Amino acid sequence: MENLNLEGSAKTPTVNFNSADGTLELKGRSIPENSIEFYKPLNDWIDSYATSPKSSTTVDVKLEYFNTSSSKCILDLFKQLESLNKQDTEVKVNWYFEEDDEDMAEAGEDYQAIINLPFEMIEVEEI
Repeated sequence: MENLNLEGSAKTPTVNFNSADGTLELKGRSIPENSIEFYKPLNDWIDSYATSPKSSTTVDVKLEYFNTSSSKCILDLFKQLESLNKQDTEVKVNWYFEEDDEDMAEAGEDYQAIINLPFEMIEVEEI
């Protein structure tokens, strides 16, 4: 299966989904004009990956900002991964946030409370 690599922009995050090593990374800003349209290929990729996942899947979320419509799409991604976690892979989420960014830390904690996946909150100086 092919990897999914999307170059980030001022409004969309960089996406690096690697099926060979089971790593999924979202990095940057997520404020696309149409979040559903932007996230659809990511959902589709995870659906394909779910047919033959690695034994361990790591999701690195390194977003500096996302809007409300993106938050729903990110939740949907996590829900897909949650069902994947019940199959043949162990899914782990690393939620990165800048040390002075309480909003992103809170957002990670909110997802952690909603989603049944191992979440690691990782504070960094800069994303």
